[in-house]
Amino acid sequence: MKNKSLVSINDFSPEEHIRILELAGIFENRPKQRILEDYVIATLFFEPSTRTRLSFESAATRLGAQVIGFSDATSSSVRKGESLRDTILTVSNYCDLIVMRHPREGSARFASEVARVPIINAGDGANQHPTQTLLDMYSIRKTQGSLDNLNIAFVGDLKYGRTVHSLVMALCHYNTTFHLVSPLELKLPSAVKLHIKERNLTYHQYTDLQEVIPTVDILYMTRIQKERFSDPLDYEKVKMAYVLQNSMLINAKPNLRILHPLPRVNEITTDVDDNPKAYYFTQALNGVFIRQALLAAILGVVD
Repeated sequence: MKNKSLVSINDFSPEEHIRILELAGIFENRPKQRILEDYVIATLFFEPSTRTRLSFESAATRLGAQVIGFSDATSSSVRKGESLRDTILTVSNYCDLIVMRHPREGSARFASEVARVPIINAGDGANQHPTQTLLDMYSIRKTQGSLDNLNIAFVGDLKYGRTVHSLVMALCHYNTTFHLVSPLELKLPSAVKLHIKERNLTYHQYTDLQEVIPTVDILYMTRIQKERFSDPLDYEKVKMAYVLQNSMLINAKPNLRILHPLPRVNEITTDVDDNPKAYYFTQALNGVFIRQALLAAILGVVD
């Protein structure tokens, strides 16, 4: 994985995914190791972010790296009309690795083709979010003891949800049964469902959330993303499509865990937070360990 960009979850093999999960476990047990003191990490966030940006910066700082970059494109030369190509070529001179989030699909792949240093995709539009996928896999394996033979429900915005797209593709390497819960307008794209079919795996589609709760091991909630809708009226039709309440979990399996990539808006009520099945805040913490693992592996300081 040394000097290898991570743009799509498929850029790393299933064996490399597992190696990253193993490394994350090591960093969880010992998060502060000064193994990146000679490195500079650039975080370029052309789109708002809290968890992804701060967990990357926390990961880099805990490993001793210096962090440069911006959290708002309006504070960069993009505001003056600088192209993405020129930004990436310039920043490549100042760092050893670039973490980038951009609203345009395909932007991370383009950046990886012009950059002189590895690129980690921190989300490109509605396309992919591979580091979120890895922390989700880490959370699933940690709570279920395995990635194999699980029933996993994805709920909410399956059309624009880049975290869903990446995670479905990654879990196609395991014997996963997929339960897809969404409004008709926000169904999982056919291109992603094709990955499931090609692996001869099973998926079921629903519009009723309560129908799946008793049968699944992981309930992966997502928010309806207002920023992905060009017509506000379309958003208003679906924004309250699914709201998970604590009372809905009475018949859930004992091992059920609720994941959410966050931020939460209204799709999980706060009374769920105290339920032992709620795992989304620990899931966010796991992002630090996964991103430590990725930085260390791509920069070649661990095998």
